Amino acid sequence: MNNLTRFLKMIDFGHTLFGLPFAYLGAFLAVAGLPSLAQLGWITLAMISARTSALCLNRIIDRHLDLANPRTAHWVMASGQLPLSLVWGAVVVGLALLFIAAYHLNPLCFKLAPLAVIVLWGYSYTKRFTWWCHLILGLAIGMGPVGAWMAVTGRLDWQPILLTLAVACWVAGFDITYACQDIEFDRQQGLYSIPARFGARIAFKFSETLHALMVVFLIIAGLALHLGLWYYIGVTAAALILLYEHKIVTPENMSRVNFASFKINHYVGLLIFITTLADILG
Repeated sequence: MNNLTRFLKMIDFGHTLFGLPFAYLGAFLAVAGLPSLAQLGWITLAMISARTSALCLNRIIDRHLDLANPRTAHWVMASGQLPLSLVWGAVVVGLALLFIAAYHLNPLCFKLAPLAVIVLWGYSYTKRFTWWCHLILGLAIGMGPVGAWMAVTGRLDWQPILLTLAVACWVAGFDITYACQDIEFDRQQGLYSIPARFGARIAFKFSETLHALMVVFLIIAGLALHLGLWYYIGVTAAALILLYEHKIVTPENMSRVNFASFKINHYVGLLIFITTLADILG
């Protein structure tokens, strides 16, 4: 396995699908049609480079904790499979590409890019002092729709904030479930998380509530943006996927948590984006 393969494995490149469809959703809804190819290209570069920079920094910051955790000790960065200098280089390059993309989009995106970096980079430290870390992660990924909306309009409106809240609830919900695997480790290390603070059973209630709120925010967004039948078909499909996730993963049975969190969840954003696109262009 070469360094490129290890690097792509470390950043879970395929997981870009979590946030990217919702970012595209913000762009398409902003113009109620098709943004330019140039805008979509710069939005894509901004999303991928921001995520890569933030995740690389997270792996650097957490590498000693990951090594101490039997579940994550084999991870690429924790086990020393990549040079630290290479990963730091990816952090810097990703940051530079984010600012280049923001500059080419419009002045507002460029001015607000530092605020996005604060949230993206700051998340890595939050589990050291607050069990709200899951929602901050959700916010970091959920900034995509607002950023893409600004990218094609040059202004900040309130409608895409509803999509940001939906994505934040969605991501926080499955991150809470995923964190239930590390309850004892987090408690031993003095780390903060909802599962470590309240236990698995109550953590699952948090997760279920957040996923219900995601659906509520999506419905409100549909009403605010005057979307039609296809959009609500996508929202319904997403809700059914979330219900299925909570059916197969429970506090008593965590064996399929990775499948639910990182396999099925890929389809949530994609489904909503595709059905919304059908609604806009239909």
